[in-house]
Amino acid sequence: MQKLIITAALVGAEVTKEDTPHLPTTTEEIVKAAEEVRKAGASIVHIHVRDKNGRPSQDRELYREVIERIEKQTDLVVQVSTGGAVGMSAEERLEPISLRPEMATLTTGTVNFGNDVFMNDPQQLVRFAEEFEQFGVRPEFEIFDVGMIANALHLVKKGYFTGHLHFDFVMGVPGALPATAENLLHLIRQLPEGATWTVAGIGKHQLPMAVLGIVLGGHVRVGLEDNIYYRKGELATNAQLVERVARISMELDRGIATPDETRRILNLTKSKFY
Repeated sequence: MQKLIITAALVGAEVTKEDTPHLPTTTEEIVKAAEEVRKAGASIVHIHVRDKNGRPSQDRELYREVIERIEKQTDLVVQVSTGGAVGMSAEERLEPISLRPEMATLTTGTVNFGNDVFMNDPQQLVRFAEEFEQFGVRPEFEIFDVGMIANALHLVKKGYFTGHLHFDFVMGVPGALPATAENLLHLIRQLPEGATWTVAGIGKHQLPMAVLGIVLGGHVRVGLEDNIYYRKGELATNAQLVERVARISMELDRGIATPDETRRILNLTKSKFY
């Protein structure tokens, strides 16, 4: 198997400081958390940012500050979100793409998201694809349901996203695909030859889906965006969640990818800011 790529989703858009005091929301806290998860074994950090009041933001300059500091202080692959928060406009969600990060997430379909709807209509997907291509950003296709794989591959067929394809299966969101072994295997079978994949289990599903990702030859995403507990009733830090996955993988004799090894596996190039 390839070495395991661990992505740390540090903050997200839904979790608050009231949910867990360990959530990093300021630039300083996010950069510190990035340093900690790098030491714990992560090679990718998935980044959202918050404004001065702790609210979700897609502000380009907030992203610039966080990314520049992470890249100055670590060798991590920085992956920005274009999901933002439910209800944000396409213009808002696309703001960080012009910074030319190494990677960004791209959700390729509309999905029920708890009590909300996360909208990604076909015309919007084309617009996002054009922006990714314009700024040379490698997508991680965020897959909340199986039809989103077909949507992603349709974009590829239309000429977008040449080169290596990487997918993230987000499983266990209320209203979307349940986090089961059967569903994960079905998703894997839909991928084209040569594609790589990561699995992100939400809440209590994070650990079992991570273990399946390790043994099935995929990669793993953990972090407070997706799950705030180490075990029932015990709040976690981002570093603790990464450390646990790294430890399990090493016990199974599967090594942990460094950021540079991750770049080779995913065929990435270093980011270049405007």
